[in-house]
Amino acid sequence: MNLTAVFALALGFVMVFITQIFEGGSISVLFQPTAFCIVVGGTFCASLLNFNMQTLKTAFRHAKEIFYHQENKTMKAVDDIIQLAYFARKNGLLSLQGVLDKVQDPFLSRGIQLAIDLNNPQLLYDLLSSEISYEEEEELINSRVFEALGGYAPTFGIVGAVMGLIQVMSNIKDLHILGTGIATAFVATLYGVGFANLILLPIAGNLKQKTREKILLKEVILQGIISIQMQENPAIIEEKLVAYLRFHNKKHMALR
Repeated sequence: MNLTAVFALALGFVMVFITQIFEGGSISVLFQPTAFCIVVGGTFCASLLNFNMQTLKTAFRHAKEIFYHQENKTMKAVDDIIQLAYFARKNGLLSLQGVLDKVQDPFLSRGIQLAIDLNNPQLLYDLLSSEISYEEEEELINSRVFEALGGYAPTFGIVGAVMGLIQVMSNIKDLHILGTGIATAFVATLYGVGFANLILLPIAGNLKQKTREKILLKEVILQGIISIQMQENPAIIEEKLVAYLRFHNKKHMALR
């Protein structure tokens, strides 16, 4: 469980409730089923019109992973590149065929296999670069889904506010309906803006950041594969990875 993400989300909601209490209001006022249905239902329907169901399912599945710690395979992949470089330097490139089953990263394993099969570094680079580009585009769709949701939610909050005000104006002599309509109007706006800025847009940013980290790692692996195929000195290959290792370790320490 990613406690930082869970804590941040929970604290955001708690701050809203505390503010409501400090202002002398009741928390129950913030729970308006009508406003919730307008904002959530409208946002979902709009997203379903913009994206297909499979794209939405994939995006929400990736979003769920934000709240769970995943095994960090970065150091393992980098270490494998260095080990493979030394092994190929000592035993030859073709000898890597016998140790591919020990490589855990699928992209690295497939890249080394292509390096063995193809005696053309440029062609190898083009093939793997294309794969990275396709994967980046596919991964970015997940963040775009939540960016779109973050744009729809405030708009439907306004729709809910307008509907509440219409109810108020049509029943202005009925004080009970007047109060309910005004509450629905403002709560709908709160739902739209709150969901967008506390949940949807932060998730979009997190997914985009994770995508960049994945692509950066694959680009480093690609450079390692090309270097191994060209029989470069393993020490030089290791130096090429130092910049990435420094970046990753620095970022990891900053997040701890």
